[in-house]
Amino acid sequence: MNFTNPFLDRDGDKLREECGVFGVIGAKDAAAMTALGLHALQHRGQEAVGMTSFDGSEFYSHRGIGHVAQVFNSAERLAELPGAMASGHVRYSTTGGSGLRNIQPLFADLASGGFSIAHNGNISNAMHLKRDLVQKGAIFQSTSDTEVIIHLVATSRYPTLLDRFVDALRMVEGAYSLICMTSEGMIACRDPLGIRPLVMGRIGDAIVFASESVALDVVGAELIRQIEPGELVQVDHKGIISSHRPFGNFNARPCIFEHVYFSRPDSVLDGQSVYGVRKQIGVELAKESLADADLVIPVPDSGVPAAIGYAQQSGIPFELGIIRSHYVGRTFIQPSDGARHADVKRKHNANRALVEGKRIVLIDDSIVRGTTSMKIVQMMRDAGAAEVHMRVASPPTEHSCFYGVDTPERSKLLAARMDIQAMAEFIHADSLAFVSIDGLYRAVGEAGRNKGCAQYCDACFTGDYPTRLTDLAERDTPDLLTLPINRVA
Repeated sequence: MNFTNPFLDRDGDKLREECGVFGVIGAKDAAAMTALGLHALQHRGQEAVGMTSFDGSEFYSHRGIGHVAQVFNSAERLAELPGAMASGHVRYSTTGGSGLRNIQPLFADLASGGFSIAHNGNISNAMHLKRDLVQKGAIFQSTSDTEVIIHLVATSRYPTLLDRFVDALRMVEGAYSLICMTSEGMIACRDPLGIRPLVMGRIGDAIVFASESVALDVVGAELIRQIEPGELVQVDHKGIISSHRPFGNFNARPCIFEHVYFSRPDSVLDGQSVYGVRKQIGVELAKESLADADLVIPVPDSGVPAAIGYAQQSGIPFELGIIRSHYVGRTFIQPSDGARHADVKRKHNANRALVEGKRIVLIDDSIVRGTTSMKIVQMMRDAGAAEVHMRVASPPTEHSCFYGVDTPERSKLLAARMDIQAMAEFIHADSLAFVSIDGLYRAVGEAGRNKGCAQYCDACFTGDYPTRLTDLAERDTPDLLTLPINRVA
């Protein structure tokens, strides 16, 4: 996320993760393993990638704009990152922040030695902290909120680096999963609410950390467990692992949208198969909003598991009525409305022979602005569909996210401006329905959403933000400064 305007509107019509992180310590080919792990996390960030390694005496870094395979495109490139410890980061840039200086991992030479940090999430009081640091003489080299953590570590007066790191994190609000490297080893941690995911695995004598378990699968590592909310795991170069919980006890609030869309379906999240949860969301959606139709058709690829679940529960046949080209980038990367709308047509094509004359149920993961849904519905009508019913595998997205997800400002969210009937008319669907918030919770194994204390971060659906939003409050809405932190004594 950028200091330039952390709440700046985007052109996209899908919620998108800002980044993914990967790190390994104790591996002979740490850089090659990191590149492979980052490739498995490419869906979390497709515009830039960086890597830092340590060979026992020196740190080495390389970063670039593009996909992992473009930036780390040769054995010679990886050979420039020697050592048994490495960490990397894939990201989406935000407006004004796509330059090399913002690509992570960020690195600084502190009084105690080199310090590298890769961050998934967003610090919601970064502007507030930066103003104070700049007044004290700090000189920032990037517009990334992550750099605040480096300056807080550098200026802490605690005696050990670990204590200075914890001291820095105590001043930070928001969401973070971090992989840090020092000359002493690797540190991985999650914020006290566990909003962003992070898992730990092992391959031989090496310890691996990643945003998702699928990255462990790809490098051949065994999943040990997730890093717990508020946990800080330290691994030294001898392979000794120590766990610290310096932040007290909080009620965890992991991001529920990881189950809906962000994570790869072959990942395991919070002990559950993401694919299985998405199928179950489709089951709940069919129970709540059954349509009288001939075919269930997913909007590929993210709508496929929910569509399978919907079809199995409803008894309506599942068919691939939309064929996706896998050689076209995601629609939200396109810089203009015209380019994005043309891209929808290049990315998806109707299977006319299947669709023509049929009453169809379209299943998608979410509706953000509604422009893509409108194009897909029109595509089905142009292919001869008799009726088009849209069903959505998440509740209406009514609120912006400030925890590391790139969302439009609230005034651009379709559900914030219209009721469901008006949304159906806007996208030209014969009917429109969303899974309920309780249905979504049932799909992830809960009986429903606890009204007093939610089990997940679902702020994009409910507006129930689990932390203070200091930067936003100072800019716009002073009332938000009084939001309580969800802490248990």
